[in-house]
Amino acid sequence: MKEELMISGRNIPNIDPYLTIWHWQIPLYLFLGGLAAGILFFAGFFVVRGKESKMQATVKWAPIIAPIALVLGLGALFWDLKHKLYFWQLYTTIRLESPMGWGAWTLMIMTPISILWVASYMKEMFPRWDWKFDLLNRFEAFIIKNRISLAWIMMIYSIILGVYTGILLSAFNARPLWNTSILGPLFLVSGFSTGLATTIWISKDAKERKILGRIDLAFIVVELFLIIHLFMGFLAGSQASIEAANLFLGGTFTVSFWVYVVLLGLIFPAVLETLELWGYHVPKWLPPVLILFGGLMFRFIIVEAGQITRYIY
Repeated sequence: MKEELMISGRNIPNIDPYLTIWHWQIPLYLFLGGLAAGILFFAGFFVVRGKESKMQATVKWAPIIAPIALVLGLGALFWDLKHKLYFWQLYTTIRLESPMGWGAWTLMIMTPISILWVASYMKEMFPRWDWKFDLLNRFEAFIIKNRISLAWIMMIYSIILGVYTGILLSAFNARPLWNTSILGPLFLVSGFSTGLATTIWISKDAKERKILGRIDLAFIVVELFLIIHLFMGFLAGSQASIEAANLFLGGTFTVSFWVYVVLLGLIFPAVLETLELWGYHVPKWLPPVLILFGGLMFRFIIVEAGQITRYIY
């Protein structure tokens, strides 16, 4: 007689319910999307506020990066697709409950908006610029005339894009680490912070960098607040949520998350930005580089860790 011990629950590694199919393309796509959202939001924000002349890098120069980032992000996403020839079906299959559907349409709208925004400033940035065709010149004049309206549209869709990069993950209910409503606002704040960091790095105006530095410092504080509450929520949840949190509280991702993301990517640049606001000399490239590094590592770690968290049933 053969005796067998039966236990409840399922735990079949790599089969049920294990997932490691998202690689570097997805976190890179999420990072570039959030970065572009942050750049474009503040470009529109300062135009609406009537401070265009005082925020030259924010309004004119930094937005050049946005369409490039969006195209590169879409390229990474396309690379990750298994059936690349069918990507267009995202635009013909309308499902209001699908985050990917919302994201596809948001990117479809934001990419041309970002290009139009940059194009409307080309003659101001490059005085010898010539569109060659009268139709393009008339269209440019129309965009400039309605720039405030375009700024409002761009700001709204920037918020949607920034939140979407987190909601894309939180919609996966089977992944305890991703299944939280805080992920959307957290990715939004992180994306806006990386956008601000990029603009600060580009700007040559000390007053402009000081204004942006204050705003970025506030975003870093909010981001730390959301991270703390993210783990508080996990630790107060189910056993699967507690196990997901434990990956960062003594587990596999403890050092990488708390050193690369929190310490080097948030706390250290916040200290440097504070010292700079107090009048101390800080290399202007250092805080932005650290924030960009922390934002990129945050997305890589969350995507990787989320795929190995699971519910055992």
